[in-house]
Amino acid sequence: MRVVLQRVSFANVEINKEIKGKCDKGFLVLLGVKQGDTEKEADFLASKVANLRVFSDENDKMNLSLLDIGGEALVISNFTLYADCSHGRRPSFIKAEKPDKANELYEYFCSKLKEQGVTSVEKGEFGADMKVSLLNDGPVTIILDTEEIMK
Repeated sequence: MRVVLQRVSFANVEINKEIKGKCDKGFLVLLGVKQGDTEKEADFLASKVANLRVFSDENDKMNLSLLDIGGEALVISNFTLYADCSHGRRPSFIKAEKPDKANELYEYFCSKLKEQGVTSVEKGEFGADMKVSLLNDGPVTIILDTEEIMK
């Protein structure tokens, strides 16, 4: 499982010219599910996202977590995080999980983020054509990949 985490002042997702989900200060989370991922990876990432200390404290040091600041999250499913661009010019998405299983783990991840104590967790719509807007704060953008960090 892989996330691209962006610290934002605000973010929203629009589907068919209608705002589907939004967040204020917190994280825009782009979530990719790989074949073979399980609830174990989702549990790990939900905890990591909720507790990652990348928000500024009173000394302007990145020392506070999403939970510490009472921040919000907007979680967007994104199978393209598993694009394989090693051959030719057109990416292959063969490593991405099948839609039914990916959606199940996406929903599970969102519920676990709430269980961690994130008070506002909003979502896009799995499989939809979405327009995501954000104001990246910092900018702070971090990639978390369970294959690399769960060793």
